[in-house]
Amino acid sequence: MDTKVRIAKSAGVMSLATFISRILGFARDMIFALYFGATGTSDTFFAAFRIPNLLRELFAEGSMSSAFIPVLTEYRQKHGDEEAGRLVKITFTFIVLVVGLVCALGIIFSPSIVTLIAPGFVASPEKFSLTVLLTRIMFPFLFFISLAALVMGALNTRKVFFVPALAPAMFNIALIVSIVFFESRSREPITAAAIGVIAGGFVQFAFQLPSFFRNGYKLGFNTAFRHPGLKRMSVLLVPATLALAVNQINIVVSNILASFLPSGSITYLFYSMRLIQFPVGVFGVAMGMAVLPSLSEHAVKGDIDRLREDFSFALRLLFFITVPSMIGLIALREPIVNLLFQRGKFDYIAAQRTAEALLFYSLGVWSIVGVRTITAAFYSMQDTRTPVKIAVVGMLSNLLLSLALMGPLRHSGLALANSLASGVNFVLLFYFLRRRLGRIDARRILKSFAKIVFASSVMGAAGWSLLHGDIWTVSGRVIQKVFYLSGTVLLCLGIYLFVSLLLKGDEINYVYSAIISRIRRRTA
Repeated sequence: MDTKVRIAKSAGVMSLATFISRILGFARDMIFALYFGATGTSDTFFAAFRIPNLLRELFAEGSMSSAFIPVLTEYRQKHGDEEAGRLVKITFTFIVLVVGLVCALGIIFSPSIVTLIAPGFVASPEKFSLTVLLTRIMFPFLFFISLAALVMGALNTRKVFFVPALAPAMFNIALIVSIVFFESRSREPITAAAIGVIAGGFVQFAFQLPSFFRNGYKLGFNTAFRHPGLKRMSVLLVPATLALAVNQINIVVSNILASFLPSGSITYLFYSMRLIQFPVGVFGVAMGMAVLPSLSEHAVKGDIDRLREDFSFALRLLFFITVPSMIGLIALREPIVNLLFQRGKFDYIAAQRTAEALLFYSLGVWSIVGVRTITAAFYSMQDTRTPVKIAVVGMLSNLLLSLALMGPLRHSGLALANSLASGVNFVLLFYFLRRRLGRIDARRILKSFAKIVFASSVMGAAGWSLLHGDIWTVSGRVIQKVFYLSGTVLLCLGIYLFVSLLLKGDEINYVYSAIISRIRRRTA
C-alpha cells in the first residue's frame, strides 16, 4: 500500500474513533456543567484534575508514545517480534514500579501540589481542602492511563489505530455513569466525578487488552532494566517529557493566573479549551500518531526523501481539515457554547465568557495541530532535543504574554497568550526542521495554506451571517437549536468544499480521488 494512502487511512480511522470519543467527551462536559455549573466547586475539580492530567500528558500518552513507538518500531524491524515483545514486558515492569511510586508521592504531597497549582485557593480553607481531597482521589488515574499508553503504543507499531483511539471513549462513559448515578449519593457530590476519573482510567486500559493480546503481545514482569532498548527510550524520554512539560506548563500558568481572577475563570478556560481540543484531538493528534510509525520506518531505513514527502503531505492534509474547523469555531462560537453548556447552573453570563475564551483559543488551532505533526517528524528521527529547546521559547512567550494580557482581557487574555505562543512554537519548529532536512516543500505548503484560509473564511462568513437571534441567548429549545446549528454546519461544509474545488487545491483533489477509488473497489 502507498505510504500516503496508508497515512491518510490510518489518520481517518483514528479520527473516526477520536470523533466518537470527543462526542462522548462533550456529553460528559454537558452533564458536568448541568450538575456543577461554573462555580467555585467546579474550579476545585478542574484545578485538582490538572495535575494527574498534566502527568498523563508528560509520562503517559505524550512522551511515552514519542519515545516508545520509534524504538519499538526499530526493534521490530531489526530484531524481530520476539525481541519487541520482550521490550514491551520490560517497559511494563518499569512503568508499574516508577509510576506507582509517583502516584504514592502525589497522594502524600497533595497539599503542597495544590498550593503550587492554585495559590489563589489558599485564602479559602474550604476550597483548598476540597481541592486536596480531589487531587488525592484522582492521582491513581495516572497509573492506569500510563499502562493504557503502553498498550496503545504497542498496537500503533502494528498499525492498529482504531481500538487505541476509541479507548478514551470508555473513560468518558465511566465518568458520565459515575456523575449521574453517584452524585446524589455522595456526601460531597463532586467526589463522584473524581472517582469516575479513576474508573475511567482503568477501563481505558482494559478496553485495549483483547486487541493487544490478539496482536501477539503479552503482559508480564521482566526486570532487565539494562536492556539497550529501554536505555534508548530513557534517553529519548527525558527531552520529550521536557518538551511536553513546557507545553503543559503553559496550561498550568494559565490555571495559576486564573485562580487570581473572579470565580468561574478556570471553568471558562477549561470548557473553551475542551472545544478546541475537538479538532486538535480528532485531527491533529490522530495525524501525529498515524504519521509517526511511517516516518519512523523511513528514518530507520535512511530514506529522507520519503520522510520529507510524507511529512509535507501529512501537514497539508492536516491543514485542509483543521483550518475550516478553526474558522467554524470562531464564527459559530456563541451558538456552540449555548447549545452544549447553557443549562442548569451554567447560565448566559457563563456561556458568554466561555465563548470569549473560545474565540482567542481558536486562533491557535492551526499552530497547535501543526506542531504535533512537525514534532512527530523530529521524533521519527529520534531527535527529541530540538522540540524541547523550541518549546522553552514558547513557554517564555506564553508567560510574558499572559502577564501582559490578563489585565485588560482577564481570562480571555490568557487564552490569547496561549494561541500566540503556540504560533511562535510552530514557526520555530518549521524553520529548524527545514534546516535539518534541507527542504520540506515549504512553498507548496504555504500556497496550500493560503487557499485553505481563503476557502475557510468564505465558509465562516456565511455561517456567521446565518446564526443570529435571541434563541442563542436563552436555555432550552434544544431540538430547534440542533436543527439550526447542524444545518448551518453542513451548508458551511458544502461551501468550503465548493470553494476549494474552484481554487483547485491539491488536498481536495486527493480526497475526492481517494473516495472515488474506494467506491469503485467496493462496487467492482
